[in-house]
Amino acid sequence: MSRRDDLVAEGEPEAEFHEGIAERLPRKRVAGGALIRDRGGRILFIEPTYKPTLDIPGGIAEPDESPYDACRREVLEEIGLELPIGPLLVVDWDPARGVWHDALAFVFDGGVLTGDEELVLQPTEVRTTAFLTLEEAAPRIRPSMHRRLTLALHALESGIPQYADFGRPRTA
Repeated sequence: MSRRDDLVAEGEPEAEFHEGIAERLPRKRVAGGALIRDRGGRILFIEPTYKPTLDIPGGIAEPDESPYDACRREVLEEIGLELPIGPLLVVDWDPARGVWHDALAFVFDGGVLTGDEELVLQPTEVRTTAFLTLEEAAPRIRPSMHRRLTLALHALESGIPQYADFGRPRTA
């Protein structure tokens, strides 16, 4: 079934119990990123044109777009690869900081590149790419991203998706 079919099957949306409440509820940013590796296990990092730190391919979900679909779209846009994005590795809550509202960051398994792929970078968003170990990347990523990617690597090994608050694992 398609998403449209699923929405039809849900029936009419419920009415607001207090008029105008839907517009007053908070909204979160949602992002989907791909943990892409080379055969040696190094992580593919991008150097964005719009911020001073490295990142993994991916980005913010558009309105009514799932984190998974955002990940696939952004990977294609940023590095020109249409990858079979794999399972969820991490969901990480990112608190509000400065002008940025809080967010949920989803990290998916982007798989292993063989070396035969040609990366086509979107020049308005990506300066360059590099395969680095997490420790090599550490000075060029935020501490929260280091923690998030550490959890993603653990999830790859264990097969168990992780939930985190600002990169710190949370358990029940």
